[in-house]
Amino acid sequence: MSQPLLSSRPPSNTRALAAAVAAAREAGELMKKNLSRAKQVNESHQHDIKLELDVQCQKLITRALATVFPSIPVLGEEGIDAASEKAVARWVVDPIDGTVNFAYGIPHAAVSIALEVRTEDGFKSEVGVVYDPFMDDLWTAIRGKPARLNGRITQVSTRARLDESIVSLGFAKNQDSLQAAQADFLELTHRVRKLRIMGSAALALTYVACGRFDAYVEAGVRLWDIAAGGLIVECAGGSFVTHSLPGEHRYGLIASNGLIHDQIPHARTTGAKLKSPSPKGKSQTRTRSKSQTQS
Repeated sequence: MSQPLLSSRPPSNTRALAAAVAAAREAGELMKKNLSRAKQVNESHQHDIKLELDVQCQKLITRALATVFPSIPVLGEEGIDAASEKAVARWVVDPIDGTVNFAYGIPHAAVSIALEVRTEDGFKSEVGVVYDPFMDDLWTAIRGKPARLNGRITQVSTRARLDESIVSLGFAKNQDSLQAAQADFLELTHRVRKLRIMGSAALALTYVACGRFDAYVEAGVRLWDIAAGGLIVECAGGSFVTHSLPGEHRYGLIASNGLIHDQIPHARTTGAKLKSPSPKGKSQTRTRSKSQTQS
């Protein structure tokens, strides 16, 4: 197992979690106030929308985190601090994950904040926070400890059969991601209990973590979509497998309760099965851990 580099001491995970929770709640309040209001659109594409409120929320989060940890840079959907690529630790932020839902007044979107620490093999998440302000659901995780939902320990589902499972699908706006999602839909639709496409990667991951979903499959997510939610899945006892794709900070992934992972056709997305060794630097596999039973 890789360990954080010792050239500089990373921040306390407990303090980092508290700072991330406070920042996420503050941004969530802004989201709630603006859900039903007219929104300023900065960019509009066929499959995506960028709002001025995305920018406002990231600035708010960045300021809130900087009051506690002024030297830790932010890598976010709405702006990347160049120092984040060489830092010992960095925040990874998606200020509104599920922007299209939010822009249309659909209350299914979340704030996602992770603290990543540099190791010999690259960065890994040590702290994760996902906050759904519309349900007032707060998922938190510190590596090596149990995941929590609203302060209570949460775990992945115990369903072991794909035909009894709910699987979430996602896709990005690029053609290869759309084609992969279409193939996954056709392949899975008759093999699972239900498929769901809900428009927020962070919430898809946390729904896996608390057993609402049994798995989540997507080709084409960005790091800020999954850095917090992936850790939360791991700490809830699930599996989280990613595979690098062309493009900056872009990945395919499978997240699941671990029990149905190898029943999911996912060669197009990850290129590796849960129990198979993976090329160094290409994919990361996480399986059930003791953290789900720790207090």
